Formats: sequence, C-alpha cells, structure tokens
Amino acid sequence: MKQETVLLDFEKPLFNISKQIHELEKQVEHNGNKNIIENLKEQYESVKNQIYKNLTPLDKVKISRHAQRPHPLDYIKLMSNTWYELHGDRSGKDDRAIVGGIIEIEGIAVMIIGTQKGTNMKENQKRNFGMPSPEGYKKALRLFYHAEKFNMPIITLIDTPGAYPGLEAESHNQSLAIAMNLRELAGLKVPVISVVTGEGGSGGALAIGVANKILMLEHSIYSVISPEGCAAILWRTKDKASDAASSLKITAEDLYNLGIVDEVIPEPFGGAHYNPEEASKNLLNAIKKYLKELQKLSPEQIRKQRQEKFRQMGRFIEA
Repeated sequence: MKQETVLLDFEKPLFNISKQIHELEKQVEHNGNKNIIENLKEQYESVKNQIYKNLTPLDKVKISRHAQRPHPLDYIKLMSNTWYELHGDRSGKDDRAIVGGIIEIEGIAVMIIGTQKGTNMKENQKRNFGMPSPEGYKKALRLFYHAEKFNMPIITLIDTPGAYPGLEAESHNQSLAIAMNLRELAGLKVPVISVVTGEGGSGGALAIGVANKILMLEHSIYSVISPEGCAAILWRTKDKASDAASSLKITAEDLYNLGIVDEVIPEPFGGAHYNPEEASKNLLNAIKKYLKELQKLSPEQIRKQRQEKFRQMGRFIEA
C-alpha cells in the first residue's frame, strides 16, 4: 500500500478537501456520490495548482526538508541496477551520514557519493540527521582519490543541513576535513557533477560540491546558513525566517539566475516525494547529458574548467 503523503503547513487547505473525498469514497457504493467526488477532486487539483504557483522561498525550504522526500540512496537505487557500496575512511570509522560507492550508467562505472538523512527517528540517529563528521568527509575524500585513480567520473548528491557541529567533530578538526575536500576536489582531473537534491547547507554541502557542473532539483535549497539561523543572528528571532529566506537567494531559481547553478532539474508537481520515480528519471537524464559533455574534455581541461567556474562566481555592483 502506498504511503499517504504528509502535507506541509501551506498545503493545509488541501487537507479538508482530501478528507471529504476519502469519506465520500467510502459511501459511494451505497448512495452514488460519484459526481460530487469528481467535483471535489477537480477542486483539490485547482487548489494545489494555486498553492504551487505561488510558493515563497520559505515554502521551498519546507519542501526541501520534507520527511518523505527521496534521499541519495533512493535516487541511487532508482537510477541504476548496479550499486557497490564502499565503507569507511580507512582510519577506523564509517560515518553513515556519508554514503558512497560505484554505480553503472550506460556501461560507464561512476563513483557516486551523497549525504544521507534517515526516514525515521531511528534511521536519522544512525545517519546523524545527514550531518557528516570529519570522518565522513575523509571517507568522501578517499572515494574521490579512488575515482581518479581508476578514471571514474564522480557524482555527488547533496542533502544536508550542514556539517555536524558537535564538540567531538570540532576536536577531530572538522574545518580541516572540509578544507581538504575543497582543495582536492578543485584539483581532480576526472569529471565531477554535483546535484543538490534537498538541503544544501553551509560548508558541509560545499565539501562535496566543488564540481564542473552544479545542478539543483527544483525545490531544493543551497545556502551558507539556514533561514532560521540567519534570522536568529540578524533579528534575534526565528520569526523572521521568511524574510531571511527571501533575502538569502537560496532557491534553485535564484541561484540559476545568479550563475551559481548550471541547471534546475524539474520535479514532479508538488515535489519529488509525490513521484520519486519521475524525479529520478529527470535527475538521471541531466546527469547523462553533462557526463557526455564533460567526457569530451581532456583531464587538464576538466580541472581548468572547474577552477575557472568557481573563480567566475559572484555578482556585485561597484559603488
């Protein structure tokens, strides 16, 4: 049985209509309310269309964090029948907030690495809510080196609120682990494609996001800080999160217009959680396109293109 989609707060007008449809469907065999049900379903779609045509940046933040939104492992299993997971940082720990391994796309072996959240509380505790520790970034770095050694393209799937900010992570030199990844990713001579599939939070996201091509799913976000964190710093209250979300320019559309992102990948209507199969198909098609494009470049051209891409980022006005 398909799991019922959890509605977000801005989708609440849909709840009452959905409830009426469900109640009438149970009665339809007895008193024939098929016309009423069809009218309600049309009304449901009309309200849904209106909601999703007028999403605010904060609404998109909520969609990016939806509990039923597909995570990297979901996309990996839907995109390829081949999946060989690789574990550990070779220093004693396997951080489950980072997943990585080898998949096959059209006969090509590809290294794929992602930040993985859980689907329930137990799984989230195991995955540390998608917040990697230094060992997780060292694990990713080991897989980057492995991919370059065997000339495999790299795909990274980003869905994290940020790097883990705990005392243990800081004592294990979280900032150095992230910095190492930034430096080494910049110098790789194999193609790197990064896709923000949910939340792209702070340096914890960028640590696996220095890529030749940066893509975002339609309802994902990418930012140096969360809207709530920004509001708490600037206005001393989380009630201003909506203002912060608008000012930060964190949506896929905003970042595409700023030249940070190369492509916005469309999602099924309402978000990827409504149809993970369609979302995966769209994601795979985009990845195939850019893999084909990047494989025409020499190793040195690949490295140079990636470095130039980041040097050219930014929009500013001289006063």
